[in-house]
Amino acid sequence: MAAPAFPGRTGADPSRKRQGVAKQAERKSPRAKTGTKKTSKAPAKAAKAAAAAPARRRLLRLPRLRIPTRRGLRRRLGLTLVGVVGLALALVAVNSVVRPFQGIYMHSEARRLGGIEQSWVPMDQIAPVMARSAVAAEDANFCRHWGFDMSAIRDAIADGMSRGGSTITQQVAKNVYLWQGRSYVRKALEAGFTPAIELFWTKRRILEVYLNVAEFDEGVFGVEAGAMHYFGVHAAQLNATQAARLAAILPSPQAWSASHPTNYVLRRSRQIIDGAATIRRDGRAACFED
Repeated sequence: MAAPAFPGRTGADPSRKRQGVAKQAERKSPRAKTGTKKTSKAPAKAAKAAAAAPARRRLLRLPRLRIPTRRGLRRRLGLTLVGVVGLALALVAVNSVVRPFQGIYMHSEARRLGGIEQSWVPMDQIAPVMARSAVAAEDANFCRHWGFDMSAIRDAIADGMSRGGSTITQQVAKNVYLWQGRSYVRKALEAGFTPAIELFWTKRRILEVYLNVAEFDEGVFGVEAGAMHYFGVHAAQLNATQAARLAAILPSPQAWSASHPTNYVLRRSRQIIDGAATIRRDGRAACFED
């Protein structure tokens, strides 16, 4: 019996042929190839895009600027004003028993001159005639008003504001809490501090503070320093003439001298001596004398 010409191809030829044909068809079919890739990568791309979208939104999201309404602005302004007024009232109340800090003008003079003369003394270490002389010279109705002397203000307006109508309490408000010079702002603040001082302080305390912060010469503040500067005595040792001269120079202490008085200062001093005696007799000194 003769052997077949191709022995390795018997029996398995039909199945192998079919497998080869199927593989060739898969390789040649673009639809099958493309479909396989789409089904494998599409979910991954979609998930990545979904994760990136919120991140982009966060980067692009800017903080919102809240513009306050008119009502909100009024409310904030009102709260600020209430806070400032409250602090001012608290400070005035504390100073009814605690010595005030150095005023703005006094502080500026200390910086300009390199120092000032001032020695704080309580009221019982100030000669009573000095207290009466200051009141007679600056505010004769000191014991009869609550910070504003309307008759003095009317007289000042009638004279064309050539002379001041400020009371001792108003001068304390200016010297302790405010600044020198004329301005509507300072006057408005002074008008607020004045009744507060009258409310929390006694008249004796007001006069005590006034006599300790009043200017008597350039860089000389307070009656103790003024008495030593001009006469070489303590405030408790001042006599009627010395006290009257110190009171006479109060409106313009850097222009006039108590130890070398001009004719005006001498004439004014005699008027103050009479005025001090008058307010003692008629009771207008009772609010600050023991």
